[in-house]
Amino acid sequence: YDKFIRTTDADHMKGVQKAFGVMHENGDVYKDIYKGHYCISCETFFPESQLVDGEFCPECGKPTTIVEEESYFFKLSAYQDKLLAWYNENPDCILPKSKRNEVIRFVEGGLNDLSITRTSFDWGVKLPAELNDPKHVMYVWLDALMNYVTALGYGTDDANMDFWPARVHLIGKDILRFHAIYWPAFLMSLGLPMPKHIAAHGWWTRDGEKMSKSKGNVVNPREVADAYGLDNFRYFMLREVPFGGDGDFSQKALIDRINSDLGNDLGNLLNRLIGMSGKYFEGKVDSSNVTTYYQEELNEVHASLDKLEPLLFDMQIHRYLEELWRPLSVANKSIDKYQPWTLMKEGKEEEAMALNGLIAAILAKVAIMLYPVMPEVCTKISAALNFTIDNDTWNRMVKGTALPETFTLEKIEPLFPRVEAPLLEQAEPADTKTEVKQSEKKAEKKSESKKEEGVALIGIDQFFQTSLKVGTVVKAEEVPKSKKLLLLQVDVGEEEPRQVVAGIKEWYSAEDMLNTQVCVVANLKPAKLMGYKSEGMLLAAKDENGLCMIRPEKPKTAGTPIG
Repeated sequence: YDKFIRTTDADHMKGVQKAFGVMHENGDVYKDIYKGHYCISCETFFPESQLVDGEFCPECGKPTTIVEEESYFFKLSAYQDKLLAWYNENPDCILPKSKRNEVIRFVEGGLNDLSITRTSFDWGVKLPAELNDPKHVMYVWLDALMNYVTALGYGTDDANMDFWPARVHLIGKDILRFHAIYWPAFLMSLGLPMPKHIAAHGWWTRDGEKMSKSKGNVVNPREVADAYGLDNFRYFMLREVPFGGDGDFSQKALIDRINSDLGNDLGNLLNRLIGMSGKYFEGKVDSSNVTTYYQEELNEVHASLDKLEPLLFDMQIHRYLEELWRPLSVANKSIDKYQPWTLMKEGKEEEAMALNGLIAAILAKVAIMLYPVMPEVCTKISAALNFTIDNDTWNRMVKGTALPETFTLEKIEPLFPRVEAPLLEQAEPADTKTEVKQSEKKAEKKSESKKEEGVALIGIDQFFQTSLKVGTVVKAEEVPKSKKLLLLQVDVGEEEPRQVVAGIKEWYSAEDMLNTQVCVVANLKPAKLMGYKSEGMLLAAKDENGLCMIRPEKPKTAGTPIG
């Protein structure tokens, strides 16, 4: 179900009026005089304690205005404990989970009742007629937030209300507070079910700066999709950056993903299968003996597939795609390991055909799970492998262990032609006069740091005796009775995660570290800290301003070497 609406639609207005009436009848709305610091840009009142220098908006930095007017208020303060209970009973209600912690801290600081009407303008939704108060119109956050249910017919025609609650409510991180505090409180007042996840995505920047027309650094997504292919662009957007974080767009990064992940790993695997099948078996693929020769590889593939669904429901889409690429690695390594050309020379045709079947099975299973991200590409793969992607094949091949039936492989054009250079001309950011900020002046230092005394020079051979790897923190918790230590489980591309005890609790919480990437010294001798075995060390930088982790510039596969 989808419906594109305007908040001026008649059915939306009726739905909002009904909601206001229900809240009023429930005792959650009252009329009073409000005087406070109001930010026109954010359309929000802020208590003086939250203002910057007693005047400026804590959200956008603009000056606030003292406003006094009659208003209807929603009793947001009455829902503080109920909201906290909801957050605590549903640990994945706000994603990423670090954002949930921010919201909890804000609510624990106390909630003020929310002004939900205005008398200073006449645009907007009038109050229900039975209240006989025509000078008031409903304020933006009640009016706007209600569109999620008025679009389903709330207050006018409930035929589509079965679609509520939405499983995932996807929003921008800059409006999380309104959707994670006001909106759930409204739903509680109305007696409507809550969404399962309120997921806040990050922003895309260019060269580390917010995109804007004035800077001349705006990236037009339609142009990118037209030049590089919509499916390729979709893959890049979902794979490049962990959900909830900001990402810096560049054509180079997009080209790297196309040539490496898509071209080398996925497209080349299909090309190898087509080549082997054509050379040795006239295009025929038969999976009947795959389990006889390659059960271990199939087990490894299904172990990865079994991890996918929880990652998707947790909005860890970048990790979903990272894990989905592991079966492709199994397939490519199997070709190199078992060498079908050698098998054919040795007269082991059955084993070679089984290898063909293994590769086809892996491609089929990956195509099914990649389909939501790359529907056009995966439809081409499934057509070449003589099956259709639907609920039946998903149940049989992904949830189950079925393999493709015997078929003749269809030749197709290469899916991912190599991109040698940027395909779009992109204007450089507009030149602007550079002003040296006061904070930067204070931070200016000599270009060469003073050499540390007592640090001996080492040769390159000594340096490379240190094994540095990219790691992904898959579990994080506090070390009991320690003010400094966190206990981390870090995936460094091995069979099991490494346990690392890190003295970073003063700067990072366990929630801050979860699902982030770090740089790990992976060949240190194990040591014990407060009774816990530590099998590595994290790289960080520390000065008088505090400590920060050293991280990859963009997400990398766990275990990727550094150096």
